[in-house]
Amino acid sequence: MSNTAHQYKLPDGVSILDGRGGLSVVSVKTPWSSAEVYLHGAHVTHFQKNGEPPLIFVSQCSRFAEGQPIRGGVPIIFPWFGACEGRKGQHGFARNADWKLNAATKDEQGRVKLEFQLPDCSEAEAFPKFTLKFFVTVGEILEMELQTTNLSASDNLEFEDCLHTYFTVGDIAAVSVHGLKGASYLDKTDNFAKKVENDDAIHFNSETDRPYLNTTATVEIRDANLGRRILVEKENSASTIVWNPWIAKAQQLSDFGDEEYKQMVCVESGNVAVNKLVLPPGKCSSLRVRLKSKKSA
Repeated sequence: MSNTAHQYKLPDGVSILDGRGGLSVVSVKTPWSSAEVYLHGAHVTHFQKNGEPPLIFVSQCSRFAEGQPIRGGVPIIFPWFGACEGRKGQHGFARNADWKLNAATKDEQGRVKLEFQLPDCSEAEAFPKFTLKFFVTVGEILEMELQTTNLSASDNLEFEDCLHTYFTVGDIAAVSVHGLKGASYLDKTDNFAKKVENDDAIHFNSETDRPYLNTTATVEIRDANLGRRILVEKENSASTIVWNPWIAKAQQLSDFGDEEYKQMVCVESGNVAVNKLVLPPGKCSSLRVRLKSKKSA
């Protein structure tokens, strides 16, 4: 277990436990909800409002092991998205690192705020010096902030970032995603062809893998089966990625169940491809996401 718990007193409702695979997990309970965040990857693996189904999906086949990504939850994608020529690993190195819990506090309303920091690691040495912090606020809604600071005195810091959120749904066939009409996207299932979203709603009947570019709009997931709407509100994010692996890709993923594509959809917020960030020396960038669930009318 991490020695983080001995550095300061944790507020009521917050504890550090041995999670799956023996990895340390921060458990949070508030008057409205419960949540879990693994120190491995600063990875949110659970958020659930009282009396509602879980908001966050994690595969039953996910590996919980050092050096391995967790399949599901909210992976932190940094400093590159997808594959990066000349660099090892998919989606960067932040999601496989063991983060430090800097602080855990509770406000007067009972909301809990956690602050994590990426420790120094060899993979970061190829970049100008930076700090990467992740803030998770648990209450009636789930709020997340990924904060990057360029500590270099002379060099720009170029990177992609993304909060790669997996949402639990009742049945993907009864799910629609709204808020991206008119946005251009790269269709990764069609050799990265550039297309424009002409429909009011995105429906799923095959593999879907689309980085939508130059869009800052709130996205809404409508789930007829679970009778709820999920709002994905974001700040300082110019990209939204929509992903479902469907049948063949699900069968190819060793850490994902063959039928689990039916119970999840990814709506990811960040800055990727042409929206990658160039952060001048001494500057800070904060990617913020707020997740709200409401019962369908």
